[in-house]
Amino acid sequence: MKPPSFKPLVGRLAVAVVLIALGAAGGMLWSQTRHPPAAAPEAKATSPDERRVLYWYDPMAPAQQFDKPGKSPFMDMELVPKYADEGGDVASVKIDPSVAQNLGMRLAPVRRTDIADTIHATGMVRYNEYDIAIVQARSGGYVERVARLAPGDVVKAGAFIAELLVPQWAAAQQEYLALKAIGDAELSAAAEARMRLAGMPERLIREVKASGRMKDRIAITAPIGGELQSLDVRPGMTLEAGQTLARINGIASVWLNVAVPQAQAGLVRTGQSAEARFAAFPGETVTGRVIAILPGIDPAARALTMRIELPNRDGRIRPGLSAEVQIAGTAASALTVPTEAVIRGSRRALVIVAEDNGRYRPVEVTLGRQANDRTEVLTGLSEGQQVVASGQFLIDSEASLQGVLDRLSSAPGSGAPAAPLHEADAVIEDIDGAEATLAHGPFKSLSMPGMTMVFPLARPELAQGLKAGDRVRVGVRQTDDGLLVEKLDKTGNAK
Repeated sequence: MKPPSFKPLVGRLAVAVVLIALGAAGGMLWSQTRHPPAAAPEAKATSPDERRVLYWYDPMAPAQQFDKPGKSPFMDMELVPKYADEGGDVASVKIDPSVAQNLGMRLAPVRRTDIADTIHATGMVRYNEYDIAIVQARSGGYVERVARLAPGDVVKAGAFIAELLVPQWAAAQQEYLALKAIGDAELSAAAEARMRLAGMPERLIREVKASGRMKDRIAITAPIGGELQSLDVRPGMTLEAGQTLARINGIASVWLNVAVPQAQAGLVRTGQSAEARFAAFPGETVTGRVIAILPGIDPAARALTMRIELPNRDGRIRPGLSAEVQIAGTAASALTVPTEAVIRGSRRALVIVAEDNGRYRPVEVTLGRQANDRTEVLTGLSEGQQVVASGQFLIDSEASLQGVLDRLSSAPGSGAPAAPLHEADAVIEDIDGAEATLAHGPFKSLSMPGMTMVFPLARPELAQGLKAGDRVRVGVRQTDDGLLVEKLDKTGNAK
């Protein structure tokens, strides 16, 4: 008797398994079509397709914006999306509000205020060179007596200086008195004229005519009051005609020579009112007037010299004193920020602008006039913006803002924060000092595919040492006119 065969049973079991599997697969397929699986919330939140797009643009013409994707009308490439969450991370920093509070940051608005062309400068008091008297001998003679004076003494007008014996004057007086005694009027008038021609002062001639007696010794007095700067006579000296006896400088008014920075040279004019404050007289203000603007510029201080005349009736303002001077011009409306908000560097000035969501951005500004605690801003800001008035240097240390400022300073002559640098590998097809034709790979940060195109060079020296066929690492920056090559680092020689 033959053993039973299992082959028909195995075959029937295999067919049954296949049918069950097909049925299960069909059921799953039918279930998925009726009830599709929901997407995971985490995937939806992180999907780049869900980012809000502001507009689309061509990296070679970033100023032109498009409201939908597609081919660029300028280049054979797809338009690149600009997302709402882009643009603030490169040239700004984010500070947590609690950290900002701990730093003691204070914000101030950019607003319009009345500001005048005020000049603040320092000056030095000098003598008034208009008020000088030179006492000279009108005729030769001898010094009989000298007042007890020395250079530096202050004398009043009419003060005695010296007594002189002038033989020529004595002879002219004697002749006049003799002719007057005779009664000849014509000859007396001629003798009187000779006294004047001899150099006798009118005061002395009147005394001789009134007294009828000869005055052989003549008193020399100070014609004005002031400081005796020199006294060049001593008793017994012999004098020649025209010899200087003394020099007197008046002190009723003084000059204040003020050094005005050349940047403010165009703001000064003669006739302006000026206020001077001296450390020697705290709390007092002396008002003067600009009487002259000297034509030259001090080559060492690069400053213009302005001359102010100050009254000095009590004689307290002495030559050699220094003073702080303020000259105010006409006030006009201007866009201003607190002076403490300005970060001044060697080449540019910055302010930290507060943006939404706790972000802070350094902005380069052009400064104008300064009055009291506010500074005029010519370019870089608009009215209503908020700037950091205190704590901006703490932002630097807390949030590593220095890297942002470094990127800003790398943009030559730019008034806005520097755009990021996009890099790719490339091969030079052609190059000169103005532009380069590059067969470049994809700029991933721009979503820009590889192609061959012409790029302008930011600086002619970028082309030095490079030639067609060289492999380079190229760095480009977006500008309003397109992509600009800022970097060309050689990575390999021509093939």
